[in-house]
Amino acid sequence: MSFYDAVGGADTFHRLVAAFYRGVAADPELRAMYPEEDLGPAEERFRMFLEQYWGGPRTYSEQRGHPRLRMRHNPFAVTPSARDSWLGHMRAALDEIKLEPERDTEIWTYMVMAAHSMVNTDEPQYPGAIDVSGK
Repeated sequence: MSFYDAVGGADTFHRLVAAFYRGVAADPELRAMYPEEDLGPAEERFRMFLEQYWGGPRTYSEQRGHPRLRMRHNPFAVTPSARDSWLGHMRAALDEIKLEPERDTEIWTYMVMAAHSMVNTDEPQYPGAIDVSGK
């Protein structure tokens, strides 16, 4: 049985991603990384990606091709603080949906690894600094 099926399939991933995006919508630093007025399209893309990654439908690849996560996130300055905020919202979302502890650990471990791999720039050296590194 896939992870996707073991945790409840589409319903669980809908609840997880909806809870996550409620946090993102209220977070000025992360919200700024979403150019769309409505977070709905980003929420749908993330849900499809997670469903596919964890053994569900391959809708993400059918609609968008290979995930290429680093490439897709490269236009945005993903700093360590943005990563930490992202992880905070994901942790809250996972806590809200209450997976079995072993499943929670499995998905959380992946989320931490993925979030760390998306960091592509350092924090500004002082408040208000402009990042001139070109990243």
